[in-house]
Amino acid sequence: MSEITSTKELKRVLGRKELLSIAIGQTIGAGIFALLGIGIGMTGKSINISMLIAAVFVMLMTVPMLFVSGTIRMRGGMYTQLAFLVHETCSGFFAIIHIIAWSALALYAISFADYCFALVPSINKTLVSFIVLTVFYVTNLMGIEGAAKLQNLMMLIMAVALTVFACWGMPELRPGYFSGPDFATNGIVGIFSAGALMTWAVGGANVVIHLGAEAKNPTKDIPVVMIVATIIIALFYAAMATVAAGVLPISEVVGKPLTLVASQILPRPLYIFFVVGGAMLALTTTLNAALGWVTKPILQACVDGWLPRKIGAINQRFKTPHIILTLLYLESLLPIFFKFNMSSIANMAVVLNNVLFVFVCFSAIRLETVVPELWNKSKFHVSHNQLVFWSVIGGVATIAQNVLLVMDMPRHELIGNLIVTVFAVIYALWRKKTGKVNMEISYEAS
Repeated sequence: MSEITSTKELKRVLGRKELLSIAIGQTIGAGIFALLGIGIGMTGKSINISMLIAAVFVMLMTVPMLFVSGTIRMRGGMYTQLAFLVHETCSGFFAIIHIIAWSALALYAISFADYCFALVPSINKTLVSFIVLTVFYVTNLMGIEGAAKLQNLMMLIMAVALTVFACWGMPELRPGYFSGPDFATNGIVGIFSAGALMTWAVGGANVVIHLGAEAKNPTKDIPVVMIVATIIIALFYAAMATVAAGVLPISEVVGKPLTLVASQILPRPLYIFFVVGGAMLALTTTLNAALGWVTKPILQACVDGWLPRKIGAINQRFKTPHIILTLLYLESLLPIFFKFNMSSIANMAVVLNNVLFVFVCFSAIRLETVVPELWNKSKFHVSHNQLVFWSVIGGVATIAQNVLLVMDMPRHELIGNLIVTVFAVIYALWRKKTGKVNMEISYEAS
């Protein structure tokens, strides 16, 4: 039996360890395995420096989020932040963009099948994609606590696999890594351009903001997790990038996945372990984490009336929004069975989410106006000028990333993103006028 209640009904079971596992699992995914070869083509062996620069870019965008998440518990994550720091209508806009952008869940299942195919060419990739998506859908239906435990196990195996790749490859580096024509092939500009690209791979830890309703101590744990996860991922990636660019000639690894270098340096059993425990688990940990947090803003939108309230039904046994999970599952099956262009879906997801992040960054400025008492008590409290400075820096950095993305985007994808954005605006304005929106206060002191 289930009924619509409130995000207050969700179980507060996630501690710092579980949040860290979710943050890292969400971030380590298709990006590092697909984009590293492209980054090497932009800057050569200095890709490891670019990886650290990417972490700086991500942190600039994250600072405004630290201020807010370290001050209050937000049961709807960024949805809640926009609702009370900008305007209620912004939360409706957020909900629609969020739902459409996260058809990208299919990416992880399809990429998983691609790696399976590399090991076993006779498999049916569509069937494998369907099975892996279904497994994690069912896992999350049974409660986030169980999904978090599975995440911890997968994270441990993945960490071992990535460490094996980095440690096994370091002794194989060619002499003179930091010199020669293959280092900084396009100068400082190339290093920073590759860094901007690698933000796609390094960024992602901020999704734990959406788990405020299920975190035990969100204002203490979520800011720490975002910082620590980003640092851990950047260091891991820098080590992996060093091996990827330093073992074989640059000309052989440009545009190639990590599995090419892995096949050259690892014995066959370890290579298989790297593909399965590293690449494939990187994708499943991201899928599992996403199914855990993507639902929370949608659930709050149902509670508030932006979407039909029945969609937000919460299972009384597992305390999970099973209808929302099922609809996201069905949405993700469409790209799998109808073989949508996944590159277009990925670009759409990144651009649309960055649109939301711009609002999220700038909205932090209003903390001292909207919740002055809580802000004054916050461990992250800073002066007015510092609050404005970091919020503007984060917003501008996000805008710059989107400009770079849009510049290289095919016209039809650009038009598609504009249509989605306009539709979200029109829907939010229309829904608000119907009188069906009755916003619940979804933030509180913690």
